[in-house]
Amino acid sequence: MNAYDPNAATGVIPDAQLLADEAEYSSFGDTVHYVDPPKIFRHGEGSWMYDTAGVPFLDLQMWYSAVNFGYGNKRLNDTLKRQIDVLPQVASQYLHQTRIELAKTIAVDAQQKFGLKGRVHFNVGGAQAVEDSLKLVRNFKNGKSLMFAFEGGYHGRTLGASSITSSYRYRRRFGHFGERAMFIPFPYPFRRPKGMTPEEYSDACVRQFERLFETEYNGVWDPKVNQAEYAAFYVEPIQGTGGYVIPPMNFFKDLKKVLDKYGILMVVDEIQMGFWRTGKLWSIEHFGVTPDVIVFGKALTNGLNPLSGLWAREEMINPTIFPPGSTHSTFNSNPLGTSLGLEVIKMGYELNYEKTVAEKGAHFLDALKDLQMRHKEIGDVDGLGLALRAEICTDDGFTPNKALLDKMVDIGLAGDLTHNGKKIGLVLDVGGWYKNVITFAPSLDITHEEIDLAVALLDQLLTKAKKAM
Repeated sequence: MNAYDPNAATGVIPDAQLLADEAEYSSFGDTVHYVDPPKIFRHGEGSWMYDTAGVPFLDLQMWYSAVNFGYGNKRLNDTLKRQIDVLPQVASQYLHQTRIELAKTIAVDAQQKFGLKGRVHFNVGGAQAVEDSLKLVRNFKNGKSLMFAFEGGYHGRTLGASSITSSYRYRRRFGHFGERAMFIPFPYPFRRPKGMTPEEYSDACVRQFERLFETEYNGVWDPKVNQAEYAAFYVEPIQGTGGYVIPPMNFFKDLKKVLDKYGILMVVDEIQMGFWRTGKLWSIEHFGVTPDVIVFGKALTNGLNPLSGLWAREEMINPTIFPPGSTHSTFNSNPLGTSLGLEVIKMGYELNYEKTVAEKGAHFLDALKDLQMRHKEIGDVDGLGLALRAEICTDDGFTPNKALLDKMVDIGLAGDLTHNGKKIGLVLDVGGWYKNVITFAPSLDITHEEIDLAVALLDQLLTKAKKAM
């Protein structure tokens, strides 16, 4: 990390004035005020952010996995600068080169991996792409509007996306959601029933789901016409906001057999896990199934310019069935975003993130397991690539301990940890069904030395938090 000199910046408004203005003029509804006071950062580079005092903070969540390739990534920043000088804006009713190249790149990659011809459709944010996928599915399924989704799943906070997100918290104040999804249990290995292996638990979850189709009186199936009431199942291969829960490897294969048997589409939400977070371009690749739709966003542009989208099978999205104007967003397929997205995919394959992310993830997971041996409050650690989790519990190693994790977050953001005799901070993200899980999404370019430092800081942080409780 390079030192950041706050005195070198010009036009810097003091933190106190910014916080006072924020409290008076900003809606709290469009941002997050979980930390009091909210933290202000001034500079970012690689895996690091710096506050007004110049204290470095090692970021282990990278904007919820939107900045997979690090702050200030020179290759991507240069791509953005070049595009600004060539074609910075163009209305979405017109074409430009990188839009077409990016769509082709994603579609060809999917055809090679899944054996299906498909097309790519763009929007701006992840929730908007989920909305587009809902339209796509309803259209293909002759207007069927009911969906399956998972307990613990998160797909966004627009009205449509909230209807398939399991948390009532995101719907409570906005009226009745008549087309709310039916939420199905997701296999959560750490909290599985006693006496079951993870694989047996996975089997039980699939059997419980398939029971819905046994007779017409189970509620979702008409055996006389062999038709389901539900159109699609929205899945995160690894639950994101739900706490980076990784299901047993047999789960999605078994689930997909049921979906195919009853004519239900599988829509895979890769918004948080896509673009090599798990060591694959798409996290669903680890599970050996073929999706019908893939929704993506976040890291496609490394957080530099919003762009999202979806890939779908040809028969669902060809222009005859899904014609021009089926959805619209003024800024979809914007040239700054598509040029970045194209470079992200090229860069990922050129730099062999499949190999490096797997290696770094294994190193990080081993270090977390060692940390778990020293702190009985860490009930579970798990990971796939650089999507990792540590579940914080009471000293029984199982009961969720949200209060302890909240204290850890506060201490980390205070920047009062030490390294080589200097102050340092740690940025963590909180997730999980009980809000007691650290969800690790570090830069994919994090070094092995930074991983070792991260775990040393976690050790220091957890020790301090326990003493403060």
